[in-house]
Amino acid sequence: DEVPTVVGIFSAFGLVFSVSLFAWICCQRKSSKSNKTPPYKFVHVLKGVDIYPENLNSKKKFGADDKNEAKNKSATPKNSLHLDLEKRDLNGNFPKTTKMQSSPDLENSSPKHFAERKKDSVSPDSLKSITSLSSEDKQDKLGTLFFSLEYNFEKKAFVVNIKEARGLPAMDEQSMTSDPYIKMTILPEKKHKVKTRVLRKTLDPAFDETFTFYGIPYSQIQDLTLHFMVLSFDRFSRDDVIGEVLIPLAGIELSEGRLLMDREIIKRNVRKSSGRGELLVSLCYQSTTNTLTVVVLKARHLPKSDVSGLSDPYVKVNLYHAKKRISKKKTHVKKCTPNAVFNELFVFDIPCEGLDDISIEFLVLDSDRGTRNEVIGRLTLGSSAEGTGGEHWKEICEYPRRQIAKWHMLCDG
Repeated sequence: DEVPTVVGIFSAFGLVFSVSLFAWICCQRKSSKSNKTPPYKFVHVLKGVDIYPENLNSKKKFGADDKNEAKNKSATPKNSLHLDLEKRDLNGNFPKTTKMQSSPDLENSSPKHFAERKKDSVSPDSLKSITSLSSEDKQDKLGTLFFSLEYNFEKKAFVVNIKEARGLPAMDEQSMTSDPYIKMTILPEKKHKVKTRVLRKTLDPAFDETFTFYGIPYSQIQDLTLHFMVLSFDRFSRDDVIGEVLIPLAGIELSEGRLLMDREIIKRNVRKSSGRGELLVSLCYQSTTNTLTVVVLKARHLPKSDVSGLSDPYVKVNLYHAKKRISKKKTHVKKCTPNAVFNELFVFDIPCEGLDDISIEFLVLDSDRGTRNEVIGRLTLGSSAEGTGGEHWKEICEYPRRQIAKWHMLCDG
């Protein structure tokens, strides 16, 4: 009877001793770790340069004292890399520094010239003329696009590098900036369509994106034309078109290597084409109820699609108020026909009295389940519209409560 009791007592003492010994060892290790520097090497690599030193303690990681910072600044050479940890963003990345390039006009102008202009007295009339000229110049100039062209003979590929754009106009009136991106198409076949990423809130976007087009023989390069469309992204309405650049490749030699080019961005030319087809629409403005009735009647002579031979058209109707889309409707899809009959009616509530700031856009699209629906043609009716679109809108405003129908030629999408 005494043996089990003795064994139980010794086992209890052994358990208490082992637990206390394990707790003492853990405390010793924790205290030794807190006093020593971390054994790992914390290195941040940016273009092959080690920004942080090898041994980092807690003070050097997240901001040391002002005295230590002054010592470090005096000890570091002039060519050393200095980064401010407080300037990091939420992801821990450092903002990119852009090099400011001065224009040759500013470099050539001497300080004496500016001093002489300051001394001269300027009248209010001359100030008005100067401001008007500057505003007109700003409206006419849409910026410059920089890109490079190259042909890879080994891969039989045509390479286009969109580098940057400078001096773009501000499309957002509140922030006075733009969210630009570029769409590029190789004409005349329009098979190759690409676009860059959107860069937020900048008038001098640096894209630096390379697009490689395979299967284009060098003998056909002379027959092609590059079409760059510069746009500004808009989350709440249709993207604003800043301008375009057309580059015919006839006479451009790419056999010697990469060719750097720059072109002025021009205003978009809305090219009307008989091959886009026609659209018959009827509109009626009710001044008493402040509503606009739109009837999409027919479409004829629509172009054939490249793959299936016949298009599957439908019409998308967008209502704009002061260049902002406030409502949208669409018709049903008509299968495999170049002459579609829709006969669909839509009623829009006008948010203001009168049709001065109202415009309607008709987009005729080709329905395709496999890929994105391609725009066949576009029609815009409004006070600022040109051609038959403006005439039709004028008749609607002059004769309210009357349903007026007209055929319109579709423009390129």
